[in-house]
Amino acid sequence: MQKTDDMPIWVFLALSSIETRKGALILVRSCLLFTIYCIPWVNFYDGNGWVAKLFLLDDWSWFAMMPPMTLWYWLSMKWVDKNGGWRTQTA
Repeated sequence: MQKTDDMPIWVFLALSSIETRKGALILVRSCLLFTIYCIPWVNFYDGNGWVAKLFLLDDWSWFAMMPPMTLWYWLSMKWVDKNGGWRTQTA
């Protein structure tokens, strides 16, 4: 993504290597999925061994950081949507 004069630095830093809206949507959806993964499910299901093998996190530190990051990416995408900064894909 090319930085324009009116683009805030927080938008540029969030989406500097994302060229299309589709790429930004993939980024936001991946962050949402990882946010759900970062919930310490091990604390809720003590007796299940497969939960401990699948979900390796047992504290809230990763989860605490994921919702603000996801919101940052989503707000950056919305700013670019509103200001027409996406590169159009040519076939």
